Amino acid sequence: MSNRKGFTLIELLIVVVIIGILAAIAIPKFANTKQKAYVASMKTDLRNLVTAEEAYFADSIAYTSNLGTNFTTTTGNVLGTITVTGDGWTATETNTNVASPVVTCAIFIGSTSVAPASNEGEPKCS
Repeated sequence: MSNRKGFTLIELLIVVVIIGILAAIAIPKFANTKQKAYVASMKTDLRNLVTAEEAYFADSIAYTSNLGTNFTTTTGNVLGTITVTGDGWTATETNTNVASPVVTCAIFIGSTSVAPASNEGEPKCS
């Protein structure tokens, strides 16, 4: 009897098949995680915008549509126009990294809502 050490071809094939099945399950979950991260960064930017607008309001007793260099967005996020309304403001944001369909997030302060936001001061995405 000879003393052979190692794996048979069948054993190796079974391991490769199991790894393939696990990868097929895990890869779509990671893609969804990346999408959620982009949406979370847009919501964070909009919450930071609220802070910047309220700081401006505290100094000037008015909201502004141009914060200049006092506010910048996360890389890849594009802030839409900030629209000043009678008693507040509205804003939207998109991300250039998000694949189709494009996700838009919005927020508003005051009584004038902007879709998809429905609660004042709460960023919402669609």
